[in-house]
Amino acid sequence: MSKRISILGSTGSIGVNALKVASHLKDELEIVYLSANRNAELLIEQAKEFQPKAVCIVDESAFSDVQNALVSTGIEVLNGREGILELATRDDVDVMLNGLVGAPGMEPTLKAIEAGIDVALSNKESLVMAGDIIQQAMERSGAQLFPVDSEHSAIWQCLVGENMDDVRRLILTGSGGPFRTRDINSFDNITVEEALNHPNWDMGRKITIDSATMMNKGLEVIEAFWLFGFKPDRIKIVVHPQSIIHSMIELRDGAIKAQMGVPDMKIPIQYALTYPRHLEAPWERLDFLKCGDLTFQEPDYERFPSIKLAFGSLEKLGTSGAALNLSNDYSVYRFLNEEIKFTDIPRINESSMENHDWTEHPNLEDLKELDRWVKNHVGSF
Repeated sequence: MSKRISILGSTGSIGVNALKVASHLKDELEIVYLSANRNAELLIEQAKEFQPKAVCIVDESAFSDVQNALVSTGIEVLNGREGILELATRDDVDVMLNGLVGAPGMEPTLKAIEAGIDVALSNKESLVMAGDIIQQAMERSGAQLFPVDSEHSAIWQCLVGENMDDVRRLILTGSGGPFRTRDINSFDNITVEEALNHPNWDMGRKITIDSATMMNKGLEVIEAFWLFGFKPDRIKIVVHPQSIIHSMIELRDGAIKAQMGVPDMKIPIQYALTYPRHLEAPWERLDFLKCGDLTFQEPDYERFPSIKLAFGSLEKLGTSGAALNLSNDYSVYRFLNEEIKFTDIPRINESSMENHDWTEHPNLEDLKELDRWVKNHVGSF
């Protein structure tokens, strides 16, 4: 029997790759729901191909275009933020893939977990902002999280069959992005175009900037803390420019297990959607004879202060991760709009972490209020 899948963010990088997986695994995966932010044209195309029960377009100005295009198909069309939250709670699916970008992806994760739906999670921000709340909801509903990020998927795969007490630490790898070797004195002059030019991965604009600042690695540390229950001093980052080893675990006897492969998001997406199986796939394979030398370096915290901020948020917990995450969302968009410099991003994020009204056990309303404060704070720079 095929797994029934809902995809939030189907027109983004993760969503598009997930539909390539679904197209290849037609007998294994049935697409039930799709959502897009504003790319109505692609959403219409996807809906006609996969024939879901319903779609949601968040941009209300595009609602009539989608509705008119799908009027003869029998596909229900929802719209707005309310529409996406309603799709997230529909429990006639086996797995909801959350491919949304940024803080708005957190609440749909929580809604799905509360409804007892397993979530294939690409949205780092869900756990960074609301790890405590989501963990409690999982305990109540029994729903599970399946990591989609290549690093967390790698650790998840390496942990299969291991006793957690035998694992000494988790080792997250990161490429170091496009500025790993650039003169640090020239960071003030980094352009948007340069920051969007990632050497290995093809991702959306926001995530590509996070890779350039290495904030993505910081967010992954926080996410690993919540996903796997390892304290910060048992999570290490290693810069690995070739992006062949996606992450590792070190065991107490000194053995290290690594998950390797070409840098292709379809592989971790497929595993999350078909877990616990590794089904046949047509994607490119790793050729050891052609991949060249694999190298490793310590991360440079002076060059990439965002990593240090993430570890700092885990020392404080409470709303620290949410403040960091929200601030990063808004400051990255300001950088993409060429309103601030590349080096302003971590500076603003640190200010948001230090100056917000910290709460130890925030609820959803606290996080919404924090969102409003951080948006104004970041806008004031």
